Amino acid sequence: MTDLQRPGGVLRAAYETFAMVFGLGLLALICLLWLPFALVFYPLLPRRWGQPVGRYFIAYGFRFYLRCLEIFCACKFDLKALDQLRNQGPLILAANHPSLLDAGLITSRLPNAVCVMKATLMDNLLFGAAARLARYIRNNAPLEAILGAREELRSGAHLVIFPEGTRTDQFPLIALQKSTALIANRSGVAVQTLLIEFSTPYLGKHWPLFQRPSLPLQFSIRLGRRFEAPKDVSAFTEELEAYFREQLGAKMPLTVTSGDIPLAGSVR
Repeated sequence: MTDLQRPGGVLRAAYETFAMVFGLGLLALICLLWLPFALVFYPLLPRRWGQPVGRYFIAYGFRFYLRCLEIFCACKFDLKALDQLRNQGPLILAANHPSLLDAGLITSRLPNAVCVMKATLMDNLLFGAAARLARYIRNNAPLEAILGAREELRSGAHLVIFPEGTRTDQFPLIALQKSTALIANRSGVAVQTLLIEFSTPYLGKHWPLFQRPSLPLQFSIRLGRRFEAPKDVSAFTEELEAYFREQLGAKMPLTVTSGDIPLAGSVR
């Protein structure tokens, strides 16, 4: 029996479709409303003013967005653990990357967070202007990205990075890149791991953008182990990957059931 044949299946499908349209539409609307201001502020304001303005808008814009999803779309976000980091000084926040929402979840609680982003997103119509105003870091030039990350950490920022380099397409984790270890090695800053868990991998690598979610959705972030800055980049990357696999291995769903889409297992 399909979902639509079950009692209440039509209403459930209609509500899930509404939630999808509302969620994606609201995010686009928030980005478009901020777009003209970000475009004007970026060349007009000096970095010392424009950067905090850009980051605060992203933080509180996402906080408003997530609250709307909780009220109207049967979503639940448990992000309280991130509040412990707000006044702890510079940290490299290394997280697994199951969904397109991950960066928004983290930055919603940390107003001085800076993300390492793919260059394509930095040039994206909806997200690019806001990211440039907040002085997020492009990842297309590795040396410049490492040096830029080091400068942000020296100024006291929280650096958000996804060591997998893209959304997870084989759970619980794909092989980690060395970028996190390189930044930690060059900056001498500790790596705080973040463990993102979810009820279903909505907006994951294998979930089409316009595939309705399976509600209710639950997302949580918990603080994992904090690693000191490494001396051996390769050894640290292996240790970090082993730690994530140990923590996430028994907790992540292996298949997507909504829409019968199989799931094989920086912000993108």
